[in-house]
Amino acid sequence: MSRSERSALLLAGLLAGAGVCHFVAPRPFDATVPRALPGSPRAWTYASGVAELALAAGVALPRTRRVSAQAAAAFFVGVFPANVQMAVDWRHRSAPLRTAAFARLPLQVPLVLWARGVAKGQESRS
Repeated sequence: MSRSERSALLLAGLLAGAGVCHFVAPRPFDATVPRALPGSPRAWTYASGVAELALAAGVALPRTRRVSAQAAAAFFVGVFPANVQMAVDWRHRSAPLRTAAFARLPLQVPLVLWARGVAKGQESRS
């Protein structure tokens, strides 16, 4: 298995794991949904879980990998406001929770770059 294939499958696994968590333990995700969004937070939690599972499937398959990895990069950018909301809401919580919430913010950058790298790796194979 090539390095780019391994990277793509790891990204697919991360997306799948996160997607499953949205259904198994939705409450923490509900709390990160920006209040400005219409509808219930649970609906947004489930919708983002479905999106992550679909992206995982797409990234796992070589035929759909490039476009799915590009979509994953866009998804990581799109959910950034939820991470900001979490950091704002958790700023008065215990130090470990506050640290986790703030640590998530810069982690979006490597996720976006990783997804873009997977997409570019697939382009070079086409």
